Amino acid sequence: MENLLGLLRIHVQRGVNLAVRDVVSSDPYVVIKMGKQKLKTRVMKKDLNPEWNDDLTLSVSDPHATIHLQVYDKDTFSLDDKMGDAEFVIGPFLEAVKMRLEGLPNNTIVTKVPPSRQNCLSEESHVVWKDGKIVQNIVLRLRNVESGEVELQLHWIDIPGSRTL
Repeated sequence: MENLLGLLRIHVQRGVNLAVRDVVSSDPYVVIKMGKQKLKTRVMKKDLNPEWNDDLTLSVSDPHATIHLQVYDKDTFSLDDKMGDAEFVIGPFLEAVKMRLEGLPNNTIVTKVPPSRQNCLSEESHVVWKDGKIVQNIVLRLRNVESGEVELQLHWIDIPGSRTL
């Protein structure tokens, strides 16, 4: 705990055009991993465009951490099927949080993260000052699958007494 920088809240908004893993649909859920931490969303029954709107919170001690995301199809009588994976780094987001910005106009873009071979972004991601906080909207293209994207939003939560960024 002494190395804790703060908490990263990941709002898993929705999936778009996810792969079919059952006869005509899938029962998707998302697993998010960082280091030894592992969290998952609710299962959405028979939905290739699910709206999870689930908040998952990770404790962050490494500012260079990579977040791993996997989508699965929930199965009752067999192992859950993989529906793709993605990963992203939180460095650019934490750099913006570290700036300790105040008083910017709402929706000011602080930094931009372009899609590249090193990340799974399907489009440019913006780190934005919104309602007095830094947030980042991310659209991840799933790998190792025929189709699918997952939309996330990152929020930072400071913890009193934690190591500063």
